Amino acid sequence: MTTQRILIALTLAASLSASGAAHAAEGAPVPPAQKWSFAGPFGKYDQGQLQRGFKIYKEVCASCHAMSLVSFRNLAEPGGPGFSAAQAAAVASEYKIKDLDDKGEVIERPGRPADAFPAPFANDRAAAAANGGVTPPDLSTMAKARTYERGFPWFVIDIFTQYQEQGPDYITALLLGYKNPPKDFVLPPGGNYNEYFPGHVIAMPPPLSDGQVTYDDGAPETVAQYAKDVTAFMMWAAEPHLVQRKRIGFQVMIFLIVLSGLLYFTKKKVWSAVH
Repeated sequence: MTTQRILIALTLAASLSASGAAHAAEGAPVPPAQKWSFAGPFGKYDQGQLQRGFKIYKEVCASCHAMSLVSFRNLAEPGGPGFSAAQAAAVASEYKIKDLDDKGEVIERPGRPADAFPAPFANDRAAAAANGGVTPPDLSTMAKARTYERGFPWFVIDIFTQYQEQGPDYITALLLGYKNPPKDFVLPPGGNYNEYFPGHVIAMPPPLSDGQVTYDDGAPETVAQYAKDVTAFMMWAAEPHLVQRKRIGFQVMIFLIVLSGLLYFTKKKVWSAVH
C-alpha cells in the first residue's frame, strides 16, 4: 500500500507539477495562503476538522471521487480523525463491498476495516460516461500532488518556514473560486467558470453550498468552512503520518545538534596537544 501510494503520488505530481506555470500562463491568480493546524515544523491535524472533512467527503465528494488508497482502518490510526476501532468498523459496515465467495461468485458484503474506500463507479469509462466524458480524479493524494510556483523570494523563505501547503491552499481556493464568467469570456457547454482553475474552465460544477452538510460540533455550516474542512481531510489522506514524520524529524535534528557538539569537543580534545 505504501509503495502504491508513493507511485501514484509521483505520477500525479509529475502530471500536475506544471500547474504553477499554467497558472501564470493562463492568468489564474495565486491561491491565497490559508491558516492550517498542520502547518509548520510542529503542526498537527485538528481531529475535529478531519472528522468534519470526512463527513463532507462521505456525503458530497464520494458520489463522484474515489479515495482508493485510504482504508477504513486508517480512520482509527494515531494522528488521524480520532475514530475508535469500533467507530471505524461501524463506518465500514455502512458500505457494500464487491467480493468473491468460496465458489468464486461475485457477492456484496458489508465493509470491513481492512477494506479501502469503495470507488463510486465500476471503472474509469463508467465514471467518464456519468460525468460528461471527464473522469473525476482520485482524491487520495491530490493535496500533495497539486502545487504551484510561489516565486522568489518565497521559495527561499519556505525552506525555513517549512511551508508545504500549496496543495491545500489551491484546493480550498478552487472550491471557493466559482464565479460568473466575465462578459468577454466564452464558456463552453458543460463548463463552469472557476477563478483559480488553469484556463478557468472546469467540468465539475460547484460542489458545495451553505447548509448542505449538518455539523454536530457547532462549526459554521458555510461553503468557506466546508472547503477548509474537506481540504484538511484530503491532506490527511495524502499524508496520514505527517505528525509522526515531524516528530521524528525534530528528534533527528536534536540528535544531530548533540552529535555535532560531541564531535567538536572530541576533536578539540584529541588535537589539543598539537601546536
